[in-house]
Amino acid sequence: MDFKQYQSYFETIKNTPLEQQNAPYDNPDYLNYTKLNWSRMNRWLKTGEITEELRNALQQIYEPQQWIVITEPWCGDAAHITPFLELAGRENPLVSVSYELRDSAPHRIENYRTNGTLSIPKLIIKDEHDEDLNVWGPRPLECVKLFERLKAENAEADKIKEEIQQWYNSNKGLEIQKELAALIREAVSA
Repeated sequence: MDFKQYQSYFETIKNTPLEQQNAPYDNPDYLNYTKLNWSRMNRWLKTGEITEELRNALQQIYEPQQWIVITEPWCGDAAHITPFLELAGRENPLVSVSYELRDSAPHRIENYRTNGTLSIPKLIIKDEHDEDLNVWGPRPLECVKLFERLKAENAEADKIKEEIQQWYNSNKGLEIQKELAALIREAVSA
């Protein structure tokens, strides 16, 4: 699906009453995460700015690329990351961005596990021959380090969510874009 279709799917879930939801959105926690994530995603779409470093890397793409983003509306990391992936893709007409749901067919995530897990979001960059150029996700390295430190400290789940949310808010997408620029440079030089 394209981004508008993903947004429509997301918005439908957000606006459907709990008693009419399908799993996992029939769980009030998942529905609440989704509503929060809708706000977060739209905030970044309005305020996020592509860095010069990322813009320069995107200008080095001279052959078509397909970016596949595996995501779900309930995913907090995706709410902060997918807007920057979408905005970046719009910078170069040779980049086509599509979205797939982790929990629905074709279940592509099975081929792109992170340490054995189905962690999302996941970005797969393919060339025009459907060959993988690069894979990224589920979160920027600095955020991974924060998560791992909090887990090692046996932090409560709410504390982990809060600190990761604060990290994304204070970082303003800079680390995501830095890592994406490096991925692109690596892919185009291969």
